[in-house]
Amino acid sequence: MVDQNVLDEVLGVALAHGGYFAEVFIESKVTDNLRLENHKIESFSSGRDRGAGLRVISGAATYFIHTDILEPAALLASAKELAIAVKAQRGAGHSPVLTRLQPVNATAVHPVAIPPDTVAQAAKADLARRADAEARRRSKNIQQVTVMLADSVQDIQVANSDGVYGIDKRTLTRIFVFAVTKSGERVESAHEAPGIQGGFELFETFTPEKAGRAAAERAQMLLTAVDAPSGSLPVVLGNGTGGVLFHEASGHGLEADAIRKGASVFAGRIGEVVAAPGVSAADDPSLPNRWGSFALDDEGVPARETLLIENGILRGFMYDLLTARLAGAEPTPNGRRQSFRHVPIPRMTNTYIKPGPDTLEDMLSGIKKGLYAKALGGGEVNPATGDYVFGVTEGYLIENGAITSPVRGAVLVGNGPQTLLDIQMVGSDLDFDAGMCGKAGQSVPAGTGQPSLKIKQLTVGGTGG
Repeated sequence: MVDQNVLDEVLGVALAHGGYFAEVFIESKVTDNLRLENHKIESFSSGRDRGAGLRVISGAATYFIHTDILEPAALLASAKELAIAVKAQRGAGHSPVLTRLQPVNATAVHPVAIPPDTVAQAAKADLARRADAEARRRSKNIQQVTVMLADSVQDIQVANSDGVYGIDKRTLTRIFVFAVTKSGERVESAHEAPGIQGGFELFETFTPEKAGRAAAERAQMLLTAVDAPSGSLPVVLGNGTGGVLFHEASGHGLEADAIRKGASVFAGRIGEVVAAPGVSAADDPSLPNRWGSFALDDEGVPARETLLIENGILRGFMYDLLTARLAGAEPTPNGRRQSFRHVPIPRMTNTYIKPGPDTLEDMLSGIKKGLYAKALGGGEVNPATGDYVFGVTEGYLIENGAITSPVRGAVLVGNGPQTLLDIQMVGSDLDFDAGMCGKAGQSVPAGTGQPSLKIKQLTVGGTGG
C-alpha cells in the first residue's frame, strides 16, 4: 500500500494551515460477480479499484478530497489542496503537533479458509449451476431462476493525526438465488441470499443447493398461500431475517448523527426504559465471520461490541470519530464508508437483539389468532419517529397456538420504539442475515440478527379477514 513515512508527511501537509484532525484512508478492492439466468451464465465480471480519501476537520466542518493515484506526489498534492481550502475558509490557523503513528492493536479475527482468488471461474460457475438445478428440482411450477455469486477482497490502510495507523483485509462472499413460480394466472417469487465475511467456505456450511431449495420452496409456498389477515394481532417475528425490523425502525435512530441532529426519538434518553424487560441489543463487528464484521472500522477503531440496550434500558449510541468528539463520547467502531470516495459516517455493523430464555413453542401457545412473520422484506421507515411499514416475505397464520396456513401480502405497520416496549417473549434461537444498508448515498454490508420475538400486537395489513 503506502509507506508509513509518506503518510506522516501527507498528514503534516494537510494540517499546514489549521484544523485539528487529518486523516488518510487508502483502499484497494478486487471484485468478482457472476450471473446465471435460464441455465446460462449471462455475465462474469471482475473489477479492481483503488485510491485514497483525505480529510481535514476544522471546527465542525469537514474538508475532503479523493484521488485514485497512490503515488506520494499525488497524495501530497491532494493534502496541499485540502490545506489551501481550510486556509481560504478559516484563515491561517495553528498547526497541531502530529502524534507519531502507532499500529492499532486489533484483536478481532475473521479467518478466510478458501480465498476467492483461489477459486477458478469454472468452479464458481458450477456453484451457480448447482443452485439453479436444485431450485428447479423442487417444483414443476418454477418458471425462472436467477443466481448471482459475488465476492470481494478489500484491503484498507488508515492513518490520522491522532497517531492511529491501522490495516485490515476484508473478504466478502455471497450467493443470491431468486426463484419465480407460476400456477395458472398466479405468479409468485422469493429469494435466498446468505453471505459471510469470509471466503468460499461459505458453501461448505450453506451449500448452493440449500440456497436454491430455500428460494424455490418459499416461492412455491406462496402459490398456495391464503390472503393475509388484517387488523391488530399478536405477531411472532422469526429469527434471523426478522432483525431487519430492529435495524431499520430503531437501529438508525441509535446512530449518533441522528442523535446530534435531534432526528431520533432516542435522543437524550440514555438510562431510560426504551424496551421491555429482558430485551438487550448490541452492535458488534467483532463477531467472527459475520457479514458486517471487520477487525478495524474505516477510521481505525478496533472492532468490539457496543451495548445499545441492556434489559430494556438505553445504554449507548453508535459513533464515528467526529460525532464522538462533538458529543464528548468515546468513539465506537461504527465509522464506515462505502469507499475511499466517501467520508465516514456512523453506521451499523452487525446489529442484533440478544437471545433470551423462551422457545418458539412457548411464544405460539396461547395465541388464538395471530401472524408468524418468519421473514421480512423491504419497507419504509421514518427515522425521526420510528414509524414503519414492512412487507412479510414469508408468513403463516397462527391458530390456537399452532402455525397453520401460509399467507401472502402481509404488511406490518408499527412504531419501532413502541414495538420494543411491546416485546413479550425473547427466544433462544439467535440467527443472523446478510444485507446491504443504504444511508446518505452510501451502501455498506450490514448484518441483522435476532432470536424469535413475540410482540403483544401489531397492525397487520392484508386483504383477508
